[in-house]
Amino acid sequence: MEKKRPYWQVAVSLLFSILATVAFIFIGVKAVLFFMPFVVGWCIASIAVPVVNWLEKKFNIVKKLGSALVVIVVIAIIVAIFYFAISRLILEIGDLIQNVPDLYSQLESGLRQIGGTLSGLFSRLPESVQDGWNTAIVNLDQMMGDLVKKASEPTMEAAGNFAKKLPSYVIYLIMALMSSYFFTVQREDVIQWLCKIAPPSVEKRMKLVMDNLRYAVGGYFKAQFKIMGIVFLILAVGFAMLRINYFVLVAFFIAFLDFLPFFGTGTAMIPWAVYKFFMGNYTMAIMLIVIYAITQVSRQLLQPKLVADSVGLNPLVTLILLYIGYRVSSVIGMIVAVPIGMVIINMCQAGAFDYIFDDVKILVEGILGLREESNK
Repeated sequence: MEKKRPYWQVAVSLLFSILATVAFIFIGVKAVLFFMPFVVGWCIASIAVPVVNWLEKKFNIVKKLGSALVVIVVIAIIVAIFYFAISRLILEIGDLIQNVPDLYSQLESGLRQIGGTLSGLFSRLPESVQDGWNTAIVNLDQMMGDLVKKASEPTMEAAGNFAKKLPSYVIYLIMALMSSYFFTVQREDVIQWLCKIAPPSVEKRMKLVMDNLRYAVGGYFKAQFKIMGIVFLILAVGFAMLRINYFVLVAFFIAFLDFLPFFGTGTAMIPWAVYKFFMGNYTMAIMLIVIYAITQVSRQLLQPKLVADSVGLNPLVTLILLYIGYRVSSVIGMIVAVPIGMVIINMCQAGAFDYIFDDVKILVEGILGLREESNK
């Protein structure tokens, strides 16, 4: 039977455990950011290692030669995909910024046309509702005017910052490519070395963290990125057939909304279809609804196979995690909040933080016991 510890020892142990956990997280985040090229290299190596092992067994290729070939192929594919996607997005964003005044004029005239179409209905509404609508139109005019005025400023600033940091980016890229090769060749040696120098308790918790990260990233992110890619292709093809301007950019934005829980393609597609309907473009409205329906049917067919039980979170917990992620780091935080939450919850269920919960339980029971004794 475990000897009962004095409360001051429990309090000191709890304080030390909390401080150590916070310091570990803080230092870990800083270390990941500092060694980001090597983190990217490790990720590339994780993709390359299974292919290298397959080539080694299938064709008796020497591992160093196979690693070099696979890393080069993987990097070439990644660079080609990113080059096409980013260059296309940059072109469309630049064209969009130049045409913001025209788009604003079209939107303004469209809203006025809708207002004229619904004028009979608005005249029957209470004056407070009519005043609210007019105020919203005025605020929209002011907001869009400010957007048109400042549209070029962030772009020029971003271009200047990118030019200043270009040498650093080149060095980061070289480091990532070189480290990916060495991580591919010496992956087992690196893992064995880390396990050898780490204390048993740290090794156990790190193994638990890595297993849960693999579960979250391999389950949640992998499935969601696959679904997002399929939705993007459906939207891009549909928008291209409808000859919608900036179809790649628009498809990417809507697919990104579909990636975020509780948003989905309907967040943009349904208002867009309603807008086109009231503008009198019934064909476009119907086609947008058809494309939206195709994306939803595809998602419903693919999601059980791809996601399965990989998420396994209560919707309320997911919503809370999204809110916390948004408050911490806006949209980026919303993206990573669910996987990080999954890791923490799974680690709690696996007993990784029992040493903290046990101390809290002892202190709470002691405080409640003292209160009961004082009330007698």
